Amino acid sequence: MSDLRFVHMGFGADAVDYQEAWDEQRRVHAARFADEVPDTVLLLEHPPVYTAGRRTDPSERPLDGTPVIDVDRGGKITWHGPGQLVGYPIQKLPRPVDVIAHVRRLEEALIRACAEYGLETTRVEGRSGVWVLGDPVEQRLGGLSLDFDPRIADEEFDPRMNGPEYAPSNAGQRREDRKIAAIGIRVAKGVTMHGFALNVNPDNRWFDRIIPCGIRDAGVASLANELGRNVTIEEVVPVVERHLREVMAEAVLAPRVIEKPAAV
Repeated sequence: MSDLRFVHMGFGADAVDYQEAWDEQRRVHAARFADEVPDTVLLLEHPPVYTAGRRTDPSERPLDGTPVIDVDRGGKITWHGPGQLVGYPIQKLPRPVDVIAHVRRLEEALIRACAEYGLETTRVEGRSGVWVLGDPVEQRLGGLSLDFDPRIADEEFDPRMNGPEYAPSNAGQRREDRKIAAIGIRVAKGVTMHGFALNVNPDNRWFDRIIPCGIRDAGVASLANELGRNVTIEEVVPVVERHLREVMAEAVLAPRVIEKPAAV
């Protein structure tokens, strides 16, 4: 994996419009499929934008009609914008493609990057991405009983209509599970597209307009909020880049194992 290359498309004042980045992904994807370029990771920031993956429900979109770009990745709706490091790894995988293994590698690199800042993160069973775990339920909100929490009895509970105390951006104050990095990918012709979004120091209130990733009982986090200090995209880029390179170099790429049904 020594020929893995990283392309810095633009950060800060040079943040890259989502459509422009999507077009570049498709261009690099075609070149990678044709073996004209090595595996490539595009790193960038976007101006504020909501994007919806193929599994997004109408009820998860902004209530005020804010525009959303529908994309061809997996997953649901999310937000991209200033203070968030976005990475699009475009990598050729052996067939049959092991999509889950690719996602796990991205998660592992981001978990290692967060650990370098002293922040413990993890995976959550059944939910992609990288998470900061909350306290046990009985220890949240200062030890108050949560029997009154409407989310316990209402699977369709909508935090957008129930005040800031249930907003995804306030999950850290409630000591709930909160996602610090979202992952959504697509694999076409054996080559990956889309990727991850790591919240470094964004205004997480942007997430309050949607149901982030379709999850109603958790929230969002950022490195800056969790560490209690300012953290910049500029300092995080080389850390994430290094861990991505290490994880991808360590990986033994192998086709997905397909188990044949036993003969009867």
